[in-house]
Amino acid sequence: MKPTLSDKKLRGGYYTPPIIAAFLAKWAIRSSGDHVLEPSCGDGNLLVAASATLRERGATYPNIARLLHGVEFDKEEACKATKRLEDAGIPKAANQIHNGDFFAYCQSCLFDERLLNTVTRSGRSFDAIIGNPPFIRYQNFPETQRTIACELMRGAGLHPNRLTNSWVPFLIASTLLLKDSGRLAMVIPAELFQVSYAAEIRLFLSNFYHQITILTFRKLVFKDIQQEIVLILCEREKKGEAGIRVIELEDCHALKNWETSSVLESDVKPLDHTREKWTQYFLDQSEIELLRTLRCHPKVVRSGSVIDVDVGIVTGENSFFVLSEEKVSQKEIGDLTHPVVTRSNHLEGAVFTETDWCENVKKQYPTFLFRPADIDAKELPISVQSFLQEGEEAGINTGYKCRIRKRWYVVPSIWTPDAFMLRQVHSYPKLILNHSGATCTDTIHRVRFRDNANCKNVVAAFLNSLTFAFSEVTGRSYGGGVLTFEPSEAEDLPIPLAMAERLDINHLDALLRAKEIEKVLDITDKTLLCEGLGLTQKEASILRGIWAKMRSRRIYRKR
Repeated sequence: MKPTLSDKKLRGGYYTPPIIAAFLAKWAIRSSGDHVLEPSCGDGNLLVAASATLRERGATYPNIARLLHGVEFDKEEACKATKRLEDAGIPKAANQIHNGDFFAYCQSCLFDERLLNTVTRSGRSFDAIIGNPPFIRYQNFPETQRTIACELMRGAGLHPNRLTNSWVPFLIASTLLLKDSGRLAMVIPAELFQVSYAAEIRLFLSNFYHQITILTFRKLVFKDIQQEIVLILCEREKKGEAGIRVIELEDCHALKNWETSSVLESDVKPLDHTREKWTQYFLDQSEIELLRTLRCHPKVVRSGSVIDVDVGIVTGENSFFVLSEEKVSQKEIGDLTHPVVTRSNHLEGAVFTETDWCENVKKQYPTFLFRPADIDAKELPISVQSFLQEGEEAGINTGYKCRIRKRWYVVPSIWTPDAFMLRQVHSYPKLILNHSGATCTDTIHRVRFRDNANCKNVVAAFLNSLTFAFSEVTGRSYGGGVLTFEPSEAEDLPIPLAMAERLDINHLDALLRAKEIEKVLDITDKTLLCEGLGLTQKEASILRGIWAKMRSRRIYRKR
């Protein structure tokens, strides 16, 4: 059974380290008269940093009390923030911290109640907004708050859905509250870069701000959660070159001696005002331009035009439904199983055969999917009834996926794919032809080839530096060093198919099994990229360099 989410996690309560709080405040607050908002102040780390920065800029304590504005939903945390400001010498600090929901506060105090996307003159009064909004998934976002937040987003022309995390409306509402010359500095999940549901947000920010700077860290900031974060620094004022810059630091301690003015010293890259993922901005501008050019190359096809990608089987509880040969024999259910693959590293080459599956069986991998007939349990063999009783005693039938089925023990959607595709990638992505008759669990994607596709050519052509490079900017990585693909992302990868018929799938399969991916790329890049697309050797090398750079960055982050 999954553990219950803690109150801290449900509230998104992972507070800003003082080093980051000080940096954000110093960057966003530029004068002694700046009005500052913190929309989710917690116990006050950012407000304390803001007050210290205002003092450095020349503000008096009474003026700081007038300039600071904080909102905090949790009453206990709001009281802590008040006390910390009072201890720092800020008089009447309680008047500056509103205890309540930020979105309701926006609706009643800052935004025009008749039209949420219109901000009153008094509302648009902030020179600096700094924050670390809560990271709360849609299903855990309290409905009363969520309703107002979604209405606010719709008022701004956006379309929230069931994937929208609470940080998104916090970012949007705060953006709308800035002065035309204002600055916003926030701690945001790195998923802003790479998830599909944030595509509309990326476009909104691209159009709203003149310049965006994003600071990332090679090491996780919040060690108790696998949530990679970034610092987003946004400027409305039209000074300097428009665009985006991405800067990577070792960890948050690197901010200690890093003057905020040095942010402006690195090059700004032109923002592509589309829904493209921002992961690409880790690359040099010339590399970005090469990728954009090749995506539109007439001989490069989108993977979705030749393959249909679907999730693997969702059993509801793999430990019960997926068994080793020894366990199948013990439970006497061998006649009611189906061959299955459960892990990416059980697929070594470019072709998975019945012999490969039998080798996995010998290794006692979980290779048998329990597949009883869709009939009443009383009609099943006694050994199967006994096995089902064990499952019920363990509570398997009460899990969500099992509970909603007509018969909890009948796993739906069992079909054999033409090929497998890695859902989670360590070194490189690949398609694997399925000649085994096996299916797979949802740790791996199932693939059907479309009518016009030559399956061997597609699998061979998938192994090249262009597709690998695009995989790193199309997939998503959450800080554990693994690249993950949803089916829609897997169908959006460019594949160069020209000259693919010249590739020997069996030779490539042997090289993959021998762990010789570089030799594979030497062959495929020469055939597909240089001969098929007409690229120079230098351009092919740049593509492999992009893949190597992005892969190394991703893998390094898990350490």
